[in-house]
Amino acid sequence: MEDILRSIYQERASQKNTLGIIQVEKDHKKNALTDTFHIVLLIIVKEQQNPVQIKHYHYNNSKAALHVVSEKQLNEWLLLGSNRKIVEWLYEGRILFDRNEYLESLRKELRDFPFYGRKIKTGLEFAKLIRRYMDGRSFFQMGHYLDAYNHIIHSLHHLARLSIIENGYHPELTVWSQVKQIEPEIYKLYEELVKSEESIEKRLELLFLASEFMIYSRTSVGASHLIDILKTKEKWSFDEIATHEEIIHYGVDLSILIEYLIEKDFIQTVDVETKGIGIYHRYYKIKE
Repeated sequence: MEDILRSIYQERASQKNTLGIIQVEKDHKKNALTDTFHIVLLIIVKEQQNPVQIKHYHYNNSKAALHVVSEKQLNEWLLLGSNRKIVEWLYEGRILFDRNEYLESLRKELRDFPFYGRKIKTGLEFAKLIRRYMDGRSFFQMGHYLDAYNHIIHSLHHLARLSIIENGYHPELTVWSQVKQIEPEIYKLYEELVKSEESIEKRLELLFLASEFMIYSRTSVGASHLIDILKTKEKWSFDEIATHEEIIHYGVDLSILIEYLIEKDFIQTVDVETKGIGIYHRYYKIKE
């Protein structure tokens, strides 16, 4: 199989646009790593028309996947944490081609996890956590316990990822294995929610009580990226915040994050007059 694939990646390696090539082999202990394929080839290119191109191959009862990814798309995945497999591929894959030590430098950057990248990731993860937690709490108050359970499971997952990032690591596919070592209190919350023999209503009630403070205690760190940007101006319209070049990545989670920060006295609203009588624009500023 590898001999067959060599002709594919050697052709790519000869192209100046190619920055690096990594081969990831199937590991029976980590079957999810390669999506059941025997081999994954990851080729990173400087630029291409489609940010991601994927081809599948079959030979002698083996199957392989070829992923050709632009550098811009790769950087976006690493920043937003929206493709966790890519981090493990970069960590665990075998380097077949490396132009000007591009991949080695990238691996070093991932290991060092620069503070700036960590701060944005923390903000994005915290926003997702608040979205899931607030929606879960709302469903719980309405008596929709299964919907509340679904959201709270996701909120705990984001809380676990947030803890891992805070400790200077990239969240892997096996998040709960990581967080069990890093912050066992969060793991215990998760375990009690999924394993307890109490009624689902009682489990959720206890979890809301236990997690409220745990989430609130992380607010200063979790919201620091957004707060630091808001400090650069006296007041902001929502559109100004949402279209900021860094905040734009928060997407649909931004609105509920701001409402949470108002509720917790980190942000305050400012009324700005409009042409209509008794109608005001709602602006936002850091609480003094």
